[in-house]
Amino acid sequence: MEPITTTAELEALCARLSGASFLAFDTEFMRETTYWPKLCLIQVASPDEAAIIDPLADDLDLEPLLALMRDPGLIKVCHAGRQDVEIFNNLGVIPRPIFDSQIAAMAAGFGEQVAYDALVRQMLRVDLDKSSRFTDWARRPLSTAQLSYALADVVHLAELYPRLRERLETKGRLAWVADEMAALADPAAYNLDPENAWRRLKPRKFSARYLSVFQAVAAWRERTAQARDQVRGRLLKDEAIDEIAAQAPTDPAAFDRLRSVPKGFGGGKFGAEVAEVVKAALQSPETRAPVVDRPPPAAQAPGAVVELLKVLLKARSEEANVAPKLIATVPELEKIAASDKADSPVLHGWRRELFGEDALRLKRGELALVLDGSRVRVREVTP
Repeated sequence: MEPITTTAELEALCARLSGASFLAFDTEFMRETTYWPKLCLIQVASPDEAAIIDPLADDLDLEPLLALMRDPGLIKVCHAGRQDVEIFNNLGVIPRPIFDSQIAAMAAGFGEQVAYDALVRQMLRVDLDKSSRFTDWARRPLSTAQLSYALADVVHLAELYPRLRERLETKGRLAWVADEMAALADPAAYNLDPENAWRRLKPRKFSARYLSVFQAVAAWRERTAQARDQVRGRLLKDEAIDEIAAQAPTDPAAFDRLRSVPKGFGGGKFGAEVAEVVKAALQSPETRAPVVDRPPPAAQAPGAVVELLKVLLKARSEEANVAPKLIATVPELEKIAASDKADSPVLHGWRRELFGEDALRLKRGELALVLDGSRVRVREVTP
């Protein structure tokens, strides 16, 4: 088993794969100490063929594969593929249309965030060899065992996909996961513009002064992490950005008095840089601050109602054999507990049919929850 290492070999492979109905893909990468993931292997499989591509090879241009990933007629199949999609986004393409077997498994009755080896074991009756799991994929040469381990993931994924899809289609649930699949392939989820870095964080205040500094420091961290190819958190933790925004120190020495800022930060190059960033942000915060839609104060959700909705969700998800997380999250239950007209996906489409309508009926006293042995049953309340 030899990886593909030349553009000519890759062109020939992609020509063969282009006629397939779907393409399973996976990647092996290293990013423990870097901002940018170092792509080390790409594994692909169709119903008829599987191959490993070595992106570290000198004589290899990935464009034939990227063109395949752009093909709107070819379904791309992954498992828990957010980081794989992120890597391809860094290469200039987001694989679409996409099918994530972990998301599909949630609607097919395999629980929440089922691990790949567990899904393979349950659906294919195969136990995966995980002995090469902690391989340094950047080292060359890789052993036959390591390459076999890497290839097995897409080989089995190519077997899983048609079975999972058929199960969802038979149960009429393919549309249930459409929104989650679309979100996985949304370019906005992989936007690395430093000016937008603050959006991934959670500002705790909404004054122009705070938000201006918050956005500016988050952008500084992102730019610096990208330029140095360094993990964000090794420069500043998220909580440090919040504390700097709240305190707005303009003297480098003041950083060393902040609890969440690394010791000695103020006396170094970074302390001087961030002090200047804060000063600039404070010059005209009203014009520099990002626009944040501050949510109106939510109505207080009665705790007992939320707990009842959790039990109802558990009961309905067990009956339907679908992961509760795919139907509703706790924040969504809190919204519904507070208002029958909550702006929530739970009150629309298949989620309303499966759970949302019953949630409202439970609130109105039209349904009751009763214990039947070890299971909770939902019963109509007769007048």
